[in-house]
Amino acid sequence: MEKREQRRRRSFTPEFKARTVELIRTSGKSVGEVARELDLTETAVRRWVNQVEIDAGERRGLTTDDQEELRHLRAENRTLKMERDLLKKAAAFFAKESDRTP
Repeated sequence: MEKREQRRRRSFTPEFKARTVELIRTSGKSVGEVARELDLTETAVRRWVNQVEIDAGERRGLTTDDQEELRHLRAENRTLKMERDLLKKAAAFFAKESDRTP
C-alpha cells in the first residue's frame, strides 16, 4: 500500500482567498477544477466558498468577525484563568506565612 505524500501546510492571504472564490463564481468552473488549476486542495477551497456565503448571510454559521472575536475571547479567558490560579496560590502562600508569624 503506497502512502500519499502529505502537503506542507500553506497559508493564503484573505485577498487570494477572495479572488479564488470570485473566480469560481464568475468562471462557471467547479470548485474542483479551480482547485486543481491553482494547486489547492478542494476541501480548503470549499471552506473558503462556504465562509464567503456565511459572511454574506447566505448560509448559517459563524462569520469571520465572529470567529475572530471568539478566538480573542478564548485567549483572554485562558489568560484570566491563569491569573486567577496564580492569585489563588499566592493567597494560600501568604495565608500560610501569616499563620507562622508570631
